[in-house]
Amino acid sequence: MRHYPVFLDLTGRTIVVSGAGEVAVAKLRLLLKTEARIVVCGTDPDPAVSDWARQGRIDLIEGPVAAGHVDGAVLVYGANGDAALDASAAELGRAAGVLVNIVDNLEDSDFITPAIVDRDPVTVAIGTEGMAPVVARGIKARLEEMLPARLGDLVRIGGGFRGRVEQLSSKARRAFWSKFYFETGPDAFAEGAEAARDELERMLAEGVEVRRGFVHLVGAGPGDPELLTLKARRLLHEADVVIHDRLVSKEILELARREATVLEVGKKGFGPSWSQSDINALMIGHARDGDRVVRLKGGDPTVFGRLDEEIEALTSAGVPCEIVPGITAASAAVASIGQSLTKRGRNTSVRFLTGHDVAGFADQDWRSLAHEGATAAIYMGVRASEFLRGRLMMHGARPDTPVTAVENASRPDQRVIATTLLDLPHALEAADPEGPVMLLLGVAPRAVASVPEEARKAL
Repeated sequence: MRHYPVFLDLTGRTIVVSGAGEVAVAKLRLLLKTEARIVVCGTDPDPAVSDWARQGRIDLIEGPVAAGHVDGAVLVYGANGDAALDASAAELGRAAGVLVNIVDNLEDSDFITPAIVDRDPVTVAIGTEGMAPVVARGIKARLEEMLPARLGDLVRIGGGFRGRVEQLSSKARRAFWSKFYFETGPDAFAEGAEAARDELERMLAEGVEVRRGFVHLVGAGPGDPELLTLKARRLLHEADVVIHDRLVSKEILELARREATVLEVGKKGFGPSWSQSDINALMIGHARDGDRVVRLKGGDPTVFGRLDEEIEALTSAGVPCEIVPGITAASAAVASIGQSLTKRGRNTSVRFLTGHDVAGFADQDWRSLAHEGATAAIYMGVRASEFLRGRLMMHGARPDTPVTAVENASRPDQRVIATTLLDLPHALEAADPEGPVMLLLGVAPRAVASVPEEARKAL
């Protein structure tokens, strides 16, 4: 993050804009929304600038910006559309210790002005480090559609009650405001501001029951945050505590609210890891403290996620819970190679297997898996690759049966290793994957079916 977003209190402070023409007008339209004193220095002012000056909304000074104009200012904008004039304004501003922005000149600016969604006092700032303004505008348009035009009025009404609500405990306050802003408040406000105030009075008189602790067993999907379900995303934002596996990507963890406690309880095959009993105790302890807990698991918690053990522990402890499914790694992996897990005429079923279980390498119905056309998604199969190859070929599988290994499915560092059953252990050893790997038995990448061997190996 090159530019750190902050919100400046501009009440009664001075902003200087060097330039009074068309370039300055766009910046001034935004700056006029603030409570700052705005000084505009320039010649041949745009009609809009002249109108604002006549209305007393800006102080218009004829001529270029001078040292005396920037003394005591908090921001200086170079908006002349002329490099020499903008550079002169920047030099004066920096000499006075003032932050400078030159319009459309990222490298010579001390700060950038983001795209803004204005629902005063609710303000959303959107930046792209100056690299893609069109993306910022697109996000702005979507947010403006999502946020009611009068959201600011509702928040302003709630702000008048903050002093009284602050007397509640922190959890009770969160419960109070969540209920008002996202449940009862909007409906009351539809009948007018007074109805919204009456709803706040009613809620304060009745009190807000602090929710019981609750555990959501949530699938984080394969790693791409865009593959999270909407419910998973919402629960992450609402959670007091997030307890996650090591496979959950940092991009997804960043979606948790800033005040949440985020705890990693990683499990690593054949390596150090948290015990299941300790994870269970952690969830139960936080839930009993009244926290809303998100137990975040990579992929889908219902697929080789040790879900039953956690549900049984929570149920035995009297802790309510729910399961929120996610996209499993097998679906993401096969999609990434342009294939389907099932195909008419090839296979009428697909098997989800694990390469090893608590007792070691997991045994399977090898005879049915060895049939031509059989398809399987094999989790945790890297260390078991020789075992898998031996069992399958022993029961008649063809040595040239396609196998595709997908490491870090759906993530930016995804890697595809296309091989055969015979060569599987050697291909995995050569690739030396560090991330989670999904083995797709009987499926070759569609994208490499007609490209040279050199390009295939590059995948």
